Amino acid sequence: MLIKDTMFAAQRSLTSNKSRSLLTMLGVIIGVGSVVLMTSVGASMEKLILGQISSIGAKSMVIFPGQQQGAEGAIQAGYDSLTFEDIDALNKLTTITSVAPAMFMAVDQATFGREKTEPRVIGTIPNYFNNREVNVERGRLLDESDVRAARNVVVLGSEIVDDLFGPQNPIGKRVKLGSRSYEVIGTLESIGTQFFQNADEFVFIPLTTARAQNAQKYVNIVSMQSVGDFDLAQYDVETLLRRRHGIVNPDGDPDKDDFIVSTSAQANDILGSVSLGLTLFITTVAGISLIVGGIGIMNIMLVSVTERTREIGLRKAIGAKRRDILLQFLVEAIALTMLAGIIGVVCGVGLAALIAAITDTFLPTYDFVMSYPSIGVALAMAYVVGLGFGIYPAKKAADLSPMNALRYE
Repeated sequence: MLIKDTMFAAQRSLTSNKSRSLLTMLGVIIGVGSVVLMTSVGASMEKLILGQISSIGAKSMVIFPGQQQGAEGAIQAGYDSLTFEDIDALNKLTTITSVAPAMFMAVDQATFGREKTEPRVIGTIPNYFNNREVNVERGRLLDESDVRAARNVVVLGSEIVDDLFGPQNPIGKRVKLGSRSYEVIGTLESIGTQFFQNADEFVFIPLTTARAQNAQKYVNIVSMQSVGDFDLAQYDVETLLRRRHGIVNPDGDPDKDDFIVSTSAQANDILGSVSLGLTLFITTVAGISLIVGGIGIMNIMLVSVTERTREIGLRKAIGAKRRDILLQFLVEAIALTMLAGIIGVVCGVGLAALIAAITDTFLPTYDFVMSYPSIGVALAMAYVVGLGFGIYPAKKAADLSPMNALRYE
């Protein structure tokens, strides 16, 4: 029997009952679509997180005020745990460099003339910009003389510039942060998100200026660069802060500290764990769906063999060989799964693109990423399912006796 005739017979069988064929393919469609969708979302999230990590520098370390566990297990706030004396001590460590404390200012709005916007004001020093790989677009960044003199100068993020000045050049103009007036000395290139915050809404003033206005004795965040090994630098920082804060923590339990040290290396490790978990989840969902779909295909093919028993007997009686019958039913099963696989790929890609479009409205750095190897793997899985679950019905059809098949009622 010619291959063309086999394909034609398989097509006629599948299209004779379109509703049944579609329902049979549903499990495979869900399985393949899940693989494509989840790998696309996973790749997009991985790109987003890697962008967040790279935005703070390859050797960056950050200290946050954390929480300390009390003697009876109660969690006590530790948001005033990082002092300026701690910063002085950190500057003496040889395993870190470019220590940059930052203080958040409570400012409701920034104004220029009649224009208003809501900024996020940070008091810091020049090292902060180096640690975060921030680039100036116009003017200049804060320098040491601004910090020493506690000048009322400001560097604006790109969105603040757009909101207050539009196409105007803001350099040399004065803006109000709350009730105080500041001279604009620089504007920043668009940064996007850092730690999932819109960094283009940030406004930077000298740390000394912020301290003079805030009378605050602690900092909200400290960034720095490691010199050499991350683990050694982290150990030195944690040991120093525990000693200064009177924390007895020989086991290194983070719950007992009143600070959190985070590194880009840790972020990469976390990303690897998340990616592994996502891969296992995708594999489980796809495997279950494809097994269910394969069972459905085998069931329908067995029903088809029963319904077409007389046809099989007639074809054998006029000369069709065992391998011709076997090939026809295998082709039908594989065609079902491959068609389901293609539909699943289209659905998965479409849903992934839709999710990316929706997410982009509130997370601009989220991009649609398509994993082409995953599409190939998904289609290969569909082929294997069709072949694996189609063999038994095809063999049953091929083994039918022509005499018994023709007498079948």
